[in-house]
Amino acid sequence: MVFEDIYETYWQKIFRLCMGYVNDPDLAQDLAQETFIIVWQQLPKFRNESGIGTWIFRIASNNCLRQIEKEKRFSKTDLPINLEEKKQESMEPQILLLYQFISELPETDRIIISLELEELKQAEIAQITGLSESNIRVKIHRIKEKLTQKFKHNGY
Repeated sequence: MVFEDIYETYWQKIFRLCMGYVNDPDLAQDLAQETFIIVWQQLPKFRNESGIGTWIFRIASNNCLRQIEKEKRFSKTDLPINLEEKKQESMEPQILLLYQFISELPETDRIIISLELEELKQAEIAQITGLSESNIRVKIHRIKEKLTQKFKHNGY
């Protein structure tokens, strides 16, 4: 498979996955770009042991988890006071709220629901996360319940 085709096929999915982790469009774009740099560098070594999509999602997930670890080390209070958070008017309020709720979930739940939202098969999600398929099924059900409760709590 040619890199340009991979990029075209997976860019939006990887961006949305990253949004689920960081709930920040600029950072999500950076993480997605870093993911594709790694994909481009590692593509010659890809051995088709899993599907190309599974491989790319695993790279993106690891990349996002590394970012979350970095953020834990540097608290946001270390930032200069004059930096204001940018509001994203381009996205629908419910979508922004969904990203916010997903970003509040534990790390493993974030990856699972983000992959589920990308319509990956549960077997693939299991392969990416290293969990069993039955465990994935139960977790997806519980995560959806948590998210539904958060929406209800916020008047949706």
